[in-house]
Amino acid sequence: MKVMICDDEPLARDRLSRMLSRIDGITLVGEASNGRELLDVIPQCSPDVVLTDIRMPTMDGLEAAAHMTSLDEPPAVVFCTAYDEYAIKAFQVNAIGYLLKPIRQEDLQAVIEKASKVNKAQLVSVRKELEGEQVEEPVSARQCISVKSHRGLELIPITDIRYFKADQKYVTVRYSEGEVLVDETLKELEDELAGRFVRVHRNALVSLAHLEAVESVEGGFQVRLKGIDERVVISRRHVPVLKKRLQTM
Repeated sequence: MKVMICDDEPLARDRLSRMLSRIDGITLVGEASNGRELLDVIPQCSPDVVLTDIRMPTMDGLEAAAHMTSLDEPPAVVFCTAYDEYAIKAFQVNAIGYLLKPIRQEDLQAVIEKASKVNKAQLVSVRKELEGEQVEEPVSARQCISVKSHRGLELIPITDIRYFKADQKYVTVRYSEGEVLVDETLKELEDELAGRFVRVHRNALVSLAHLEAVESVEGGFQVRLKGIDERVVISRRHVPVLKKRLQTM
């Protein structure tokens, strides 16, 4: 079985590596110091199991695991956490593998043997549970949108996205280099990205960071966004909200 380790603490990675070397049939195929680095390395390593910390700089373990579900053959994910027994009830209820730090050898071997694929519903449930805990550093919304292309798994930074537009069962993501389709609902994106994106129409969300102007056109209104030529139609009931936002920017 091929295993990868992801943790921002070198000592934690070293300790896990030593522990894995004591388990028959395990090959350590790679290491990463954050979720973004992990996603970059996975295509070359093709791990069966990923052991990942949750709270890391650049991209946390939960977001990385969510992006991995887009892979054709996602690895099993085991979260490594320092939370107490109350906090990790979320992992137990949702059948996601976990290791409580400091990790014991017997626990590591048992959880790898039982590791199962993580799905999006499980990750959402765990994220909500962790956000409800009284911790100093809350788990943040994801920083990227993941899409599959001929180049493999690509990550589009949320900060580069101009708008999301719903079209039947898919949502178009417009960013600086073009557009892609994602299999997510506009409502899910609106809830997750509240404060960064605002609804301007029943089928569209626009980036507040790229908002330039609200323009009046024959028959209605549209929004102009930085860096792209297209305009996004605004429902009349959303116009006052957008104009107020522009006044405070």
